[in-house]
Amino acid sequence: MLKQTTIQQLLQQQFDEYIGEHKLDRQRLKVCRHLMNCHTSALGGIQYQCDHCETQVPLYHSCRDRHCSQCQLHASHRWSERQQQDILPVTYYHLVFTLPHDLNGWVQLHPEVIYQLLFQVTWQTLKAFAADPKRLGGKLGVTAVMHTWGQDLGQHVHLHCLIPGGVLTDDNAWHGASSTYLFPVRALSRHFRGKMVSALRECANAGELNRVTHDGEIDSMLDALMQKEWNVYSKPCVTYTQNIVGYLARYSHRIAISDQRIIGIEDDAVHFRYTDYRDNQSKIMKLDRGEFIRRFLMHILPKGLMRIRHYGLLANRCRRKSLEIIRKILAQPPEAVVKQQREEPTVYPCPKCKKGHLIAIFEINPVWPFHVHVMERG
Repeated sequence: MLKQTTIQQLLQQQFDEYIGEHKLDRQRLKVCRHLMNCHTSALGGIQYQCDHCETQVPLYHSCRDRHCSQCQLHASHRWSERQQQDILPVTYYHLVFTLPHDLNGWVQLHPEVIYQLLFQVTWQTLKAFAADPKRLGGKLGVTAVMHTWGQDLGQHVHLHCLIPGGVLTDDNAWHGASSTYLFPVRALSRHFRGKMVSALRECANAGELNRVTHDGEIDSMLDALMQKEWNVYSKPCVTYTQNIVGYLARYSHRIAISDQRIIGIEDDAVHFRYTDYRDNQSKIMKLDRGEFIRRFLMHILPKGLMRIRHYGLLANRCRRKSLEIIRKILAQPPEAVVKQQREEPTVYPCPKCKKGHLIAIFEINPVWPFHVHVMERG
């Protein structure tokens, strides 16, 4: 019989055994500590008491780690609210740039280098196509979000891009896109491939891929990659609605797997739902607990890496000015900026009597579990 579980519970039950068999770097150890301690006494919290039945309830703090399934839903909502005022009344396009799986080994060896190049080369490709006078002939705006996983938790590095369909020209005119796919997908793919292979070769020559140590591997890999077709996907978001940001928010703060997709554990195997895109069918996969944890930890991002970035018209340094110009051209009134108001304390209903409300009575100090000290010393 399947026993329900969550990522946090799996780590709490299995982590000591896992790190006894696998060596993890400091970043993964830190993230695991956050996920195991989220909403537990390890982070401290606030003690509440019902004003009706006097039941006391502790509410513990969240870890706010970007890899935590418990924290990212709220982060996604906050991000959506901030981005909503930047939406333009134009058709938006969703493009996805995917790295070939041949590079998965290099990604594990040099994640900072490969991820940085993916953002850099994708923007260079889109910028070049947008600036081409035979296409749009102006400056594009892009919001890009990186994912590193597939539905089966395997390595699948790709960049989701949400792009308003048009450019701002040098003479401050708006040139809207008329193509169904914004730019020709095959041409985008080949340009992206050439730029990425060239950038990887430059990094190798500069010694930035020094963990790739097999003789001749770099040249043979890059030569082989130039012979393959690379995958670029594009589709329009057909109509302008207030749901455009919500559409991207589904990607913006997603983690490798949510607790909702985990069915449970049976016979020491984790059962979870995934979509097989070969036939677009929902299926169930079974993985040994250790293998499930290994695949999950494979998608922990390097410290400080920004996985959501804005380029061109939407870059932070010029976004406000660019949007003002475009809205004036399109005769759209500027979006009202909602001023941040001081948040009132959240009122929680009593979970026992259902009649009263919980009142904060004192703070709870963190109580660090033993495994945290062991990990910190490591």
